[in-house]
Amino acid sequence: MDTRIEAWLATFAEIGIPAERDLVARLIGADGKRLAREVAEIAGRQLSADRAEAIDRRSGEIYDRLNNNPRPLPGARSLLLELGGGRLPWAVATSSRAEQVGVSIAALRLPAPPLIVDGSHVEHAKPAPDLLLLAADRLGVPARECWYLGDATWDMRAANAAGMFGIGVPYGAVSRRTLLDSGARAVTTLRSLAGDLHRRGLLA
Repeated sequence: MDTRIEAWLATFAEIGIPAERDLVARLIGADGKRLAREVAEIAGRQLSADRAEAIDRRSGEIYDRLNNNPRPLPGARSLLLELGGGRLPWAVATSSRAEQVGVSIAALRLPAPPLIVDGSHVEHAKPAPDLLLLAADRLGVPARECWYLGDATWDMRAANAAGMFGIGVPYGAVSRRTLLDSGARAVTTLRSLAGDLHRRGLLA
């Protein structure tokens, strides 16, 4: 179960806007206000900016309730621990609000909190490149030298727009094929990615 999808479906059901799971899944990773507007428009409803903001916030509240015991993806913690001890800087770049990712970050049990760049830090969220470009800037790395990992179509579109190497991880709302069709340069698992970084001599 993808908790993000469940939270959005519960939100739309609560306010009486019909929403298909496949549609919501394709929009996961986009700015929440945009997701709310697009689903509403397909249902024949127009949302004001304030209403879209309120729906986005409500979805976050429901997500917080559902996401009460998250488990890290296979290989996530070991990869991030190795990155933290090596020479490859990394950051979390997410369209979600920073407060919505706190529980998931805590579940990783990292020795220090990571750099988080969220949608509130930029004017245009994914698929615009703003979020990823800001993360690269804060890491002090040119965007063209960055890899961006994501599990949604919007992640891959944003990576391409930013000039980054987009790597899809098929753990989320969409399939491997959909990630490739959205512009992923590669699709892999986190454990396979760690092995590849070791072979390249980028991890100890």
